[in-house]
Amino acid sequence: MFIMYAIIETGGKQYWVVPGEILQVEKLTAKEGEEVTFKALWSASKEESGAAAKSSPSATVTIRVIRHLRGPKLIIFRKRPKKAYEKSSGHRQELTELEVKEIQLS
Repeated sequence: MFIMYAIIETGGKQYWVVPGEILQVEKLTAKEGEEVTFKALWSASKEESGAAAKSSPSATVTIRVIRHLRGPKLIIFRKRPKKAYEKSSGHRQELTELEVKEIQLS
């Protein structure tokens, strides 16, 4: 069994991905059902684990956009003690759900 691993970067964050995995990242401009290709920062196979793993900078990761959604609501609450000041607001992050199709070594 030959399993590939890769690290990709999107939205200023890095994600460890495996083919078939579903993950949520910050919103992308791609439409639902569209396939997007990311350049892998690092990749290796399960057979080459640990110190023997070699990075492959020319690897690409093909990802399919499943849907766009909004994350859970986060409550921001500010209070100043002894000043009768209270302020509450909320935030919901725009997310994109992705499915990792394949990791290819170029």
